[in-house]
Amino acid sequence: MNMFIIAGLGNPGSHYQWTRHNAGFLFLDRLAHLENVSITRKTFSGLVGEWKQGDGRHILLKPQTFMNLSGRSVMQALQFYKLPLSRLIVVHDELDLPFGTVRLKQGGGHGGHNGLRSIMEQLGKGDFIRLRIGIGRPPHGDTVNYVLGTIPPDQMEILPRVLDGGLDMLEMMLDQGLPKAMSLFNNKNYLDT
Repeated sequence: MNMFIIAGLGNPGSHYQWTRHNAGFLFLDRLAHLENVSITRKTFSGLVGEWKQGDGRHILLKPQTFMNLSGRSVMQALQFYKLPLSRLIVVHDELDLPFGTVRLKQGGGHGGHNGLRSIMEQLGKGDFIRLRIGIGRPPHGDTVNYVLGTIPPDQMEILPRVLDGGLDMLEMMLDQGLPKAMSLFNNKNYLDT
């Protein structure tokens, strides 16, 4: 059966809900809303839902361990479903991409992202697919306060469009493979549409 675990990274609790670091949670919330799926089952140290898409049945996972322990939750889900790393898609905020861009990437390092670092520590390597949601870099060096800062109103307005673009990209990847989705979507910018 065609199955992926799609793990959106974020921090639990209303205090963090609209922060940049919660882009992964916001993406899964948007997917759940549009596809009429609920991500409420408590298991794998997270909240889980199931998304039937095309001929696939995918597990949506929002780890509730706080960002820097995300790997624990992801590992439990992979082991339970006996899936290889190639069947993991991690959705996360990305400082190195400007706001309004969403990119797919296979493998790579963690780039200082604590959620990715935790997953790579648990899994032993970083050879999974990432759906990276651009948040841009702060004008000054303090990235911690920046990623944990609330998304500003002008960006909140555009965010649904950005997340919808990410969802289109994800659906194409699941239907037609990573290379096709990357070639068609990786250069899009959702600020100008």
